[in-house]
Amino acid sequence: PESSRSPNHVAVDETVIRLDDEQYWLYAAVDPESNDLLHTQLEPTTNNALADRFFADLRDKHDIDDATVLVDGSASLQRACRKHDLDFRYERHGNRNSVERVFREIKRRTTSFSNCFSNAEAETTDEWLRSFAFAWNQLI
Repeated sequence: PESSRSPNHVAVDETVIRLDDEQYWLYAAVDPESNDLLHTQLEPTTNNALADRFFADLRDKHDIDDATVLVDGSASLQRACRKHDLDFRYERHGNRNSVERVFREIKRRTTSFSNCFSNAEAETTDEWLRSFAFAWNQLI
């Protein structure tokens, strides 16, 4: 996704996606006003260091220092927000629903991707996710 956005709110979440028999964690940030994907990161696991890196990369790409970050109950995402001195709010519904809708679509499409391109490497999947994010943002 293109850089240099300055959203008022950013909905952030992590979810598990399956590729063949392997499980990966997809971190994503969505602008709830536009439903645009701001940043994605695919990882083989989830932990505090990866959540920290996700926010560092997100901050490098976009001006989110004045944004309110909407997170769910994920302790690692909340801790990373504190570490990066970001204003965050626990929200299960409301504006965070936008990231859930995007995740549903990504999961649906990664299942199709995995079925069509079995044995694809994680790097290939990551490139596909970036292409998907670009196309998604053009259609929204």
